[in-house]
Amino acid sequence: MGTAEQTVRRRGGRRWPCLVAAVLLTFGTGVAFVTVTPAAADPLDPCTATRGAVVAVDFGPFGGKVERGCDPTPTTGYELLHEAGFRTTGTEHDGPAFICRIGYGPFAAGTRYPTPDEEDCVLTPQATAYWSYWVASPGQADWSYSRYGAMDRVPKDGDVDAWVFGGTDVGGSTGRPSFTPDQVRAGGDAPGPDPTTSPTPGPPVPGREIDVPAAARWLTGRLTDGERVVDEGADAPHHFLTTEAAYALAAAEGGSPALDRITAFLAAETDAYAYPAGPDRAPDANAAGRLALLAEVTGGDPRAFGGRDLIGDLVKNVCPAGPESGSTPGCTGKGDFLDAGHADGQALALLAVLRAGVTPPAEAVTRLTQLQCADGGITSLLIRPGENCDPDPATTALVSLVLRHAGGQDATVSKARSYLTLAQRPDGGFPGYTDATTGSVIATAYAAQALRALGDTVRADAAVSWLSGQQLTDGGFGFEEGLPDPAFYPTTTAVLAGRDTSLVTLTTKTPEPTRPPTTPPTTPPTDPPTTPPTGPPTTPPTTAPTVPAGERPDLGRGVTYLTGPVLKQGRYYESSPGFADFGLTIDGAYALAATGRDDNRLRAVVDFLDKGGKDGTGRGVHDWTGVGRRTAGGGSIGKTALLAQTVGRDPRAFGGQDLIAALDKGICTAPSEKPDRRCAAPGNYSYTPSVFGQALGVTAQLRAGERRAATAPVAYLAGLQQSTGAWPSQIPSTGDSDVDSTAIAAMALDLVPDAKAQGAVDTALAWIASRQLANGGFPGAAGDSVNSAALAVQALSLDVPKYGARIAGALGFLASQQNPDGGFNIAAAGQRGSDVRASTQAVGGATGISFGVLHRSLTGTVPQPTPDPEPSASAPRPSPSSSTGAPVIVTPGGTTGGTPGATNGTGGTNVTGVTGGAAGGPGGGPLASTGGRAGALAVASGALVLGGWCVSLAARRRRTAAGEQR
Repeated sequence: MGTAEQTVRRRGGRRWPCLVAAVLLTFGTGVAFVTVTPAAADPLDPCTATRGAVVAVDFGPFGGKVERGCDPTPTTGYELLHEAGFRTTGTEHDGPAFICRIGYGPFAAGTRYPTPDEEDCVLTPQATAYWSYWVASPGQADWSYSRYGAMDRVPKDGDVDAWVFGGTDVGGSTGRPSFTPDQVRAGGDAPGPDPTTSPTPGPPVPGREIDVPAAARWLTGRLTDGERVVDEGADAPHHFLTTEAAYALAAAEGGSPALDRITAFLAAETDAYAYPAGPDRAPDANAAGRLALLAEVTGGDPRAFGGRDLIGDLVKNVCPAGPESGSTPGCTGKGDFLDAGHADGQALALLAVLRAGVTPPAEAVTRLTQLQCADGGITSLLIRPGENCDPDPATTALVSLVLRHAGGQDATVSKARSYLTLAQRPDGGFPGYTDATTGSVIATAYAAQALRALGDTVRADAAVSWLSGQQLTDGGFGFEEGLPDPAFYPTTTAVLAGRDTSLVTLTTKTPEPTRPPTTPPTTPPTDPPTTPPTGPPTTPPTTAPTVPAGERPDLGRGVTYLTGPVLKQGRYYESSPGFADFGLTIDGAYALAATGRDDNRLRAVVDFLDKGGKDGTGRGVHDWTGVGRRTAGGGSIGKTALLAQTVGRDPRAFGGQDLIAALDKGICTAPSEKPDRRCAAPGNYSYTPSVFGQALGVTAQLRAGERRAATAPVAYLAGLQQSTGAWPSQIPSTGDSDVDSTAIAAMALDLVPDAKAQGAVDTALAWIASRQLANGGFPGAAGDSVNSAALAVQALSLDVPKYGARIAGALGFLASQQNPDGGFNIAAAGQRGSDVRASTQAVGGATGISFGVLHRSLTGTVPQPTPDPEPSASAPRPSPSSSTGAPVIVTPGGTTGGTPGATNGTGGTNVTGVTGGAAGGPGGGPLASTGGRAGALAVASGALVLGGWCVSLAARRRRTAAGEQR
């Protein structure tokens, strides 16, 4: 806790922790285990430590406990769950393969959760609230995010599985069970209630939300001269609280005259506040960091705030050693920002440097990790190893947020998230410090921000609900529950929690259009054409954009991989043996169209889909799009229509359906009421819960010449863009920023010839470029993602003169991820071996041609003979661990995925000459699998419309392959 915060705490008569902001942390549902009464048979009796497998299901979020069961002869994770006494429900669109609800006879009379009024189970649930799947092998002390769907995982003797309801990130680094594998294993004592866990808080009280405008009015009314906060009984400004007021008003009102006055006042006070030792001395790191953050929040320059280069001065004054050196006053350890004093000062200074786009000294990041206590919490004091470590929730949240933003500190952040989970009380509040018996507004506000950033809506909503109950009639908040007197600091923190923001993302800056339209419209939009268009609205490119020379992927070998054994019957990719993955199949067709290296095979795929795309089960492409049904998905319809347009087929009569009319019909006019997730807002396509799907629908409509009909969807897509230029992955937005979604949205809006849309494209491209990693790759769902790099190449190729060097770097990265078989890895780190989805993205995306203009004529091709059918779904198949492929995952809101079909391998090669098209679908990444096999996806819910859906299966031994999980 910093000096200023200590002053505030003394005035409140309590021990209050330091400032904190939202953080992406590891989710762990608190839970009590079911106890086994002597009269009841132990559900694990049939199994031992070396025979059979055990499964545990955490019903904590629904008022229950962890229930266990086992199967002495398990064949699949799905069968283990059912043989152990649990019953499941799949989704309407996916079938039983994606487990949407779970029930257990002894609990709530077998009610399956979530109930229909909580989740309609029509589409894949969102990543913020679904059943995630975790596994542990014999002797393994911690859980691993399952790489397989339950129908495809083959448990071994001694394995344990766990199902947890809540939110995860797409890498499976959050949302893990709060209990250990040992607590549910067979062969030992049945676990009783775990005193180290915190039960999941009850649901928030309906209507209990923070009244942010009232809180802002209370704060504004206590400013002196409308520009500063002063100490009680004195005229001296309280700089710390004045910066707090600025952050809160920025969150509550955005840019405003009141915020401008406060910012101008603090700029004039820069020397007095941040340089108390003198203008020629090092700054107070806490104060300099706060002022730099204010500049960044309001769109100013932290290198020229109040006449000072705050960022330069912070970076120049990092302690080379601690007090043991005898020559470093103001340093408690190596890596401290000079005079930071406390953990919050160190964290805020580091955050200011990061937000300025400057790489901080590595020692400054490491220093924060040294403040973590054994229980995962973080102390407010800048302690050294071996000193007493006393954590508090607010400091833990702030430091974890900053470390998450810095990257590379997942272990520290994960432990901190577990600490916060255990600290939350059943009523949703958080204590301010160890052994506190009352709830703290400050701690709860910052923890709420952290939980919200994670996507843990159950705990975040409970925290905000608790806060709303503490808001006083005048709009302010006291320091802790029940106090009748409002105070400045807790009120400012509650405002940020009420606005679901944090100092990492808070901004008032709005991007301005910078690129004029290339072809200004001279006439208003016209009605749909009377005859279907035969090609894209612009002249299709015949060569790739010219970019600087360098290493490139070998697209010839890439096409050989994509048209090899992984392409079943030469016509489709599988989601599971015998079941076509239609979304992935279209991705492959995009890739073939992009390169033009096997047009006859491309025609075979297109003909298969145009004839309905029936696989061996009788399921067709429009069982996936849902055309003509209640569950019609605009994104999947748009993706299919776009393929027809790409190859010159009629999207108004493709597969026997008018896909353009279906898109028009599926434009939402109002949001649907929960639990129905059909429509998020006017202009959203029905059942399209991702930016990726929305952009595909927009692209298809615009390529069909339907500018007027697409007006609302275009406006809705544009409205989802963040002030940074990025787009989120999900609809409704969860506040994340996603390279894949930003790339596809930019390609869609590039078809809109007006200054506003072109300005949005420019800011999007600038943001994508800023995300490039040192090796040329881009961050995605699976880390350094092949999918994300490929989509970034397509987007940045909209402005090759500006981004040619970055495109060349990304192509070099893609080349480094190509394997000897021609396929591509999912990401730079992790599992090696070719993945179909990553390969379709890499092959198509490396050509650099946007979806908006991708075109490949099939003139001169001939119909391909139909090969012998594949074995039926019930026929014996290789196991998921065989060399036929690596596993692929299903994800909430996600797409079913590609079947990897190559042996493992690494290596890359270069290529000369790149022609043609686009990669389809989102990037992928590890997200928990909950049933059927699914592919890599770049966003937690984005791929519902991009990859093939999981299907209803009768076979109990359906194999899942795991691809890029997110």
